[in-house]
Amino acid sequence: MNTNYFYKKYVIAILLISSTIFTGCEKFLDTQPQGSYTLDNYPYPQGGGPFDEFIFGVYDDLRSYSVHVDGFINATSIRSDDADKGSTANDGGADVFGMDNFPVLTTSGRANALWTGFLGIVTKCNEAIYQVESNDDIVSDEEIKQQTIGEARFFRGYAYFMLVRLFGRVPLIDKMLDDPAQQLNIRQNSVAEIYKFIEDDLNFAAANLPLSWDERFIGRATQGAANGILAKVYLTQGKWAQASSAAQKVMTSGQYDLTTDYAKIFGEDGENSSESVFEVQATASPTVTQTNGTQYASIQGVRGAGNWNLGWGWNVPSDVLEAAYEPEDPRKARTILYSSTNTTENFTIYSELMPRYPSDVPNPRYNHKVLGSPNLRNTISRGCWWMNIRILRYADVVLMYAEAANELGQTEEARTALNSIRARARRGAAEGILPDVATNNQNTLRNAIRHERRIELAMEHDRFFDIVRWGIAKQMLDAAGKTNFRIGRDELLPIPQAQIDLSKGVLEQNPGY
Repeated sequence: MNTNYFYKKYVIAILLISSTIFTGCEKFLDTQPQGSYTLDNYPYPQGGGPFDEFIFGVYDDLRSYSVHVDGFINATSIRSDDADKGSTANDGGADVFGMDNFPVLTTSGRANALWTGFLGIVTKCNEAIYQVESNDDIVSDEEIKQQTIGEARFFRGYAYFMLVRLFGRVPLIDKMLDDPAQQLNIRQNSVAEIYKFIEDDLNFAAANLPLSWDERFIGRATQGAANGILAKVYLTQGKWAQASSAAQKVMTSGQYDLTTDYAKIFGEDGENSSESVFEVQATASPTVTQTNGTQYASIQGVRGAGNWNLGWGWNVPSDVLEAAYEPEDPRKARTILYSSTNTTENFTIYSELMPRYPSDVPNPRYNHKVLGSPNLRNTISRGCWWMNIRILRYADVVLMYAEAANELGQTEEARTALNSIRARARRGAAEGILPDVATNNQNTLRNAIRHERRIELAMEHDRFFDIVRWGIAKQMLDAAGKTNFRIGRDELLPIPQAQIDLSKGVLEQNPGY
């Protein structure tokens, strides 16, 4: 395949990686389509590589509706005990009702979108690897080739990690197929085989990705991202020693820390901070309001009128999440956005008076972590399509290390890691708020770590997977009023019936559906 045609194009695709560094709200000014080629950076921007055109399509897919938007929010957050569907009673129909209180429909369009979206990422990763290994028209040194393969294998490993947690047994596709239709008739591999494949991909990525990129490529996958996701892969399987080792590699890399205040992390000025291990990049401008962004925040935005018509109002913090916070925990106010009432005025982090519930908005609470700044809402759009999606934060890595260390009997190390998260959370709060955990009892410490994960990472798409791997999903979901959850069925989504039909029965349905 001759790729000169691609190099001669000034714009190869809408990419996620910006050609200039953005800080805070500056990323929205004079925004050009990301990934543009100019006379100054042709044939590819300095700090990149000749295979970027193939890997950048993967970054584009990360923002897509089928990957990290509607189905993702439903399957990872609304299915959990920490969130409810929200909006009005009938909004979303049976598809979303099944996500909120089980079982998910075998005909669910959202489950089908997740299946096709993440397998679509696998396909693009396999194509990128094929181009590196087989395209003789592109001249590159071996280091760049291995780095590009590492980048592709990072995303392929991440995509399969999502797929195996969502669906269990899925087809393992490790190379570019001559005919894309072949993908429809590949039998499912075992969960153990999928996890082995994920581990191999992420270990290769960790060995070949850089610690950091040129500042013009902020947001690209790094060694820390690979080791961080790998730690979660090991943790999910109960491989405590491996999880501890992978997390420690991130913690000792010198690239990340807990200096960013919790209240700042989720705003525009907290994007790509020292807290960020990996996040999906999005941007917008008054003239390009959606094309380079993602609908992630809009789906969760306050459902109101006028200035408060910010979105669908889905994925609202639940009663049980609200009750789980310790007294005066500052993280609660940054996570739960309260509507005003006839007797109480509540405000956003930007000091805006919230509309009243139930007269002006249908829900008493919304997700505060996805609220963009009012200045940008007034100058770009109400939907906040520019908001990045946090996939892995440093605090998550520290808590994974704490959990693994505790399971290994390393009580002091686990407690120290846990308390570092609490120390950041209480920074600036009154004395006595969120005191250090002092217990030496492994089970008590285990529960403290689990509590801290729930609170620190609330509404960030880990909770459902956490309660499933801890074996407490039924207990926690029943307590949240989601009593239709059935053990042995609802830990996984159904294999989409549309995919079973396309496979002519090669794909097998998950138990209980």
